[in-house]
Amino acid sequence: MREFIVEADGGSRGNPGPAGYGSVVIDAVTGETLVEAAEYIGFATNNVAEYRGLVAGLTAARELDPTATVRVRMDSKLVVEQMSGRWKIKHPDMKPLAAEAARILPPAQVGYEWIPREQNKHADRLANEAMDAGKRGERWSPSRSTAELDARATGPATPEPPGPPGDAAAGAAKARAALRAPGSATPRTGRGEPSDQLPLSGGVTTPSASPSCEVDTATSENDERAAQNVREARHDVRAARDDARAARNVATPAPAVGWGAAPDMGAPATFVLLRHGETPLTPQKRFSGSGGTDPSLSDVGREQAERVAAALAARGTIQAIVASPLTRTRQTAEAVAARLGLDVTVEDGLRETDFGAWEGLTFAEVRERHPDDLNAWLASPEAEPTGGGESFEATALRIAATRDRLVASYAGRTVLLVTHVTPIKTFVRLAIGAPSESLFRMELSAASLSAVAYYADGNASLRLFNDTSHLR
Repeated sequence: MREFIVEADGGSRGNPGPAGYGSVVIDAVTGETLVEAAEYIGFATNNVAEYRGLVAGLTAARELDPTATVRVRMDSKLVVEQMSGRWKIKHPDMKPLAAEAARILPPAQVGYEWIPREQNKHADRLANEAMDAGKRGERWSPSRSTAELDARATGPATPEPPGPPGDAAAGAAKARAALRAPGSATPRTGRGEPSDQLPLSGGVTTPSASPSCEVDTATSENDERAAQNVREARHDVRAARDDARAARNVATPAPAVGWGAAPDMGAPATFVLLRHGETPLTPQKRFSGSGGTDPSLSDVGREQAERVAAALAARGTIQAIVASPLTRTRQTAEAVAARLGLDVTVEDGLRETDFGAWEGLTFAEVRERHPDDLNAWLASPEAEPTGGGESFEATALRIAATRDRLVASYAGRTVLLVTHVTPIKTFVRLAIGAPSESLFRMELSAASLSAVAYYADGNASLRLFNDTSHLR
């Protein structure tokens, strides 16, 4: 029985925005590229484009051999987990696409595997080529295959590092060696473009066995190399932009603790800490805790929630969402949950500090009305706000207990915690062992993200983003 690897990707420039997908079918034994597919699909989200790429890849694999086993490799954890049946599919745009993908081949023939973005460059390149073509008002047409791009020079074959059976990299190495073999030639048209790809239908191509004369010249080769350099430069810019955006969204655990390499303790529990979007009180810098009026998000706050939801959906790494019970956090969490197709779990331990009689007041108003209580509060974490509010020490004990409970519940998973200023600062302070007065030296913008990864030995790795430029 044959085995194929389907690598698929999709992208949206704006999320939602102009979108396209790319997919490639690879022979799992030889590493040979069998089919490439790409298409500009108009205005859509990243996730919809990724699902469209999956559908195209599976369809192409079925057309090659409906009895083959297929291993799908994608850098979208959302699609991989949903198609594997581990995550629910709630988004109305993705449900029909997931159902369509599931019908293409019998489930027993298809397996899903998540891979890092850098291992999905072929499909990513195709998706970006499709979006570039759509921007020009054209249909996507194939460029040279990955193996050809790596084998511009002809001549004696050079040794290639071996790989395990079925390894795609090893198969590509074999393809490069074959292309370099004496007497071999890469068929091209007079414009330096490949002629060994014939369209099947709708932006899908497969290698042709038809011979073609070699008419490549130094000029056409230089033109093609220059064109490829431009494509690679565009890809690098997009990758850098995506990596920067990803760094604002999800923590990557540090590989080592202290001076020595960290032991293998398995995947940490990673908490992505999201402060809620703005409320009417936020720009006025008024105390707004769990003992006040429980304000809703403002129009700005709702827009921030939608934007951060889109950013997290594009990254596709959040596996669960837990929120404070207050209205502003639940509204922010629900905006993200709607994009990710996840449920929101409410956790009372994530609520904001109760600021007592200071609720709704500015710092200056508190200093004017309760100067002694404010000075005591600034001097000691045990001091309570006027009127029986919650001290920072009490908040820290509550957050520590909540942290331990959530770490135990979500070991090895990445969880979005939608909460407030003081709880997030407390998570950070406890992670790095900072004193309580450090709370007054941190600034946390509305709808900003930070993350802490908790390891089995009790150590924690902190990432601070706190950048809302992508939300405005």
